[in-house]
Amino acid sequence: WNVLPGQGLYHDPEMIEMGERSTRRGYTTDLITDYGLEWLRGRDRERPFCLMVHHKAPHRPWEPDDKHAEMYKDVDIPQPETFDDDYSNRAQAAAAARMRVERDLNAEDLKVPVPEGLSPAEEKSWKYQRYIKDYLRCVASIDDNVGRLLDYIEKEDIGEETIVIYTSDQGFFLGDHGWYDKRFMYEESLRMPFLIRYPREVAPGSVNSDMILNVDFPATFLDCAGVDIPSSFQGRSFRPLLSGETPADWQTSMYYRYWMHGAHHNVCAHYGVRTLRYKLIYYYGDPLGQEGAIGPKTQPEWELFDLEKDPCEMNSVYADPAYAEVVVELKAELARLQEKVGDEPYGALHH
Repeated sequence: WNVLPGQGLYHDPEMIEMGERSTRRGYTTDLITDYGLEWLRGRDRERPFCLMVHHKAPHRPWEPDDKHAEMYKDVDIPQPETFDDDYSNRAQAAAAARMRVERDLNAEDLKVPVPEGLSPAEEKSWKYQRYIKDYLRCVASIDDNVGRLLDYIEKEDIGEETIVIYTSDQGFFLGDHGWYDKRFMYEESLRMPFLIRYPREVAPGSVNSDMILNVDFPATFLDCAGVDIPSSFQGRSFRPLLSGETPADWQTSMYYRYWMHGAHHNVCAHYGVRTLRYKLIYYYGDPLGQEGAIGPKTQPEWELFDLEKDPCEMNSVYADPAYAEVVVELKAELARLQEKVGDEPYGALHH
């Protein structure tokens, strides 16, 4: 194994290889891929293998390499539909968060001073272009390096029997709701990319919209490798979904919890349930004495979104009488999921 300490650096990083620290010269995305390829070349070709290549990019601060530094220079990246969100018609938690493009990006993020003479709207747009272009430049380096790995697999003629997965640990706000960062249970943060290539079982270009969770990954990996799945695993193998054979009892709801109250970007602690159509969020707003969460407490609040009618999650319908029955059903499902994973509801769950 060969990892970065903490988040590490983008350029000339210190790395820890099998317990030994040393500084490496180069761009971290390239270096991580180099080590992955080196391991592949030295592997025992008579045995199956599992290699995980985990990149730092595109984590903040967004520092592209020289090769991509001018990418998108003369391109104006479109702003998301919700870029000018005013955070009305929802819980106060959204307005209280401190991760707005217009006011919370710092000098390290922007890298150059804000030009003088801009109106507030122009300054917000300028900051967005600075942010999103560097973010996409970092992603472009990942794309290049994923290509290097795929090229090696093809060169070795092992593409037919090799499962390749591209995913992330969460989504990210790319100007959506006027934000950067993550943490909230809103779609842009909650959902994550998941691409898989396995010619033996996955039809090229096929798309599956069933609900899978990151806790399902381990069981799926073991299933594909022909290894027994421990009963202690929370997740379930979604291997049947890869060939379009969704089990009749496949999950249609999921549980989410963010507990680090106030610690990052002033995001309130919250949990919730998402079904295929609805999302119920409870901002319980209490650090609960946990290390990594800080005060003060905030007023508990609920949000309910009808994702069919409001996919951008701009208007909470929690207080709408037309959704009263939906609220009751979702609170019951929330309680069921919490019990299933061994979590405890905050005191006001049913109030």
